[in-house]
Amino acid sequence: MHLDELETPALAIDLDIMDRNLHRAAAYAHDHNLRIRPHTKTHKIPELAVRQLSLGAAGITVAKVGEAEVMMKASPRDLLVFYPVLGESKLRRLSKLAHRTRVTVALDNLVAAAGLSEAAVGNQVEFGVLAELDVGMGRAGTQSPEELAALVRDIVRLPNLRFDGIAFYPGHIQKCGKEAESAMSRISALVDASVERLHAQGTAPAIVSGGSTPTLYQSHLIPMMNELRPGTYIFNDRNTMASGACGISDCAAFVLTTIVSTARPGQALIDGGSKTFSSDRSTLPGFGEVMETTGVLFSNMNEEHGYLDTRASDRSFSVGDRLRIVPNHICAAMNLHERVYGFRGGEVECVWEVEGRGKLQ
Repeated sequence: MHLDELETPALAIDLDIMDRNLHRAAAYAHDHNLRIRPHTKTHKIPELAVRQLSLGAAGITVAKVGEAEVMMKASPRDLLVFYPVLGESKLRRLSKLAHRTRVTVALDNLVAAAGLSEAAVGNQVEFGVLAELDVGMGRAGTQSPEELAALVRDIVRLPNLRFDGIAFYPGHIQKCGKEAESAMSRISALVDASVERLHAQGTAPAIVSGGSTPTLYQSHLIPMMNELRPGTYIFNDRNTMASGACGISDCAAFVLTTIVSTARPGQALIDGGSKTFSSDRSTLPGFGEVMETTGVLFSNMNEEHGYLDTRASDRSFSVGDRLRIVPNHICAAMNLHERVYGFRGGEVECVWEVEGRGKLQ
C-alpha cells in the first residue's frame, strides 16, 4: 500500500528517519558511557520498545501501571515507572509485573514509598526506588539536597525496597544553546550537592537518572548523571523543533490530512482537529507544521476540523489536496490514534496498533 492510499487523517511514521533518530541517541549514550532507559510515553507501541532495547537500551520507562502492563510484551529486563504508584489495586498489578522483571518506581514522598513497601512485602517481591529531585521544573520532586537525603534515609529503612538512586527531569529547559548550557550547569551543581550529601550519609546512588529530548545531546554537561530517559527523540515534533534540538528533516511522524473545504478565501479546512492532533500549544504559533509549503499557519481547530490560514502562502489549495503536518506534541497526538503506519519511500511497510493509548491508570 502506498502512503497516498491511506484514508485520512492518518498518523504516519517515516521509518528511515525514526531509525536514524534511534541510532544517533544510542551512539551518543554509548560514547558518553550513559545508560539509556527511554520513555515509551511517546510511541506507546511494544514493537518500538523492542527496537530501542535491541539498540542497547538498559530498559524502558513508563508513567502508569497500565502502560507497564502493555510494555511487558517487549520483555524488558528493567522497567521504570517514573510516577508514584498509589492505591491497592495499582500496587497489586505492579507487584505481578515484579514477579516477571526488575521493576523500579520513582517517587518523592514517604507515603508513596511506604505503600510500595507494604505491597512488596504482601506480594513477596522487591521494588527498586529512585528518589526524585526537582531541578527547576516545579512539578514533582524533593525541593533540596537535604530533603532528598531525608527521604532516602526513610526509604532504606523500609522492607522489600531497594534504593537504586535518584532521578530528575529538566523539562523546564525548552531552548538549546547558551541558555540551556547555563541551566544545565545549575542542574549539575544541584545534582553534585545531592550526590555528595547521599555519599556522606552512606546511601550513595548507583543510578543518577535524568534527561529529556531537548537536552538529550547536552547530557554530558551533567557529569554525575549516568542514565538518560528521553521519549520524544524517537520521532521528534514541532516542540522539539522550537527548542532548536532538531529540524523538520528529523521529524519522523506526521499526520496525513486532506483538505475538505476552501470555501472561505485565504483559508483551507483539513479533516483533522483536536481529536487528531490534540490542542497542545507550542512556543511557535499554531498547532502544527505543514511540511509541503511555507507561509501556512495552522491557526485554529475544532474537534474534527483544522483551520489553515493560507494567505501568506505562494501556492493555491484545492479540495482533495493532501498535506502532511507535524504535530506540536507527538506524545499527545499518538494517544489519539488507534493505529499508525510505518513507511519507507512512500510504501507502507507496517501497521502498528497503539496499544498504550488511553492507559491512564
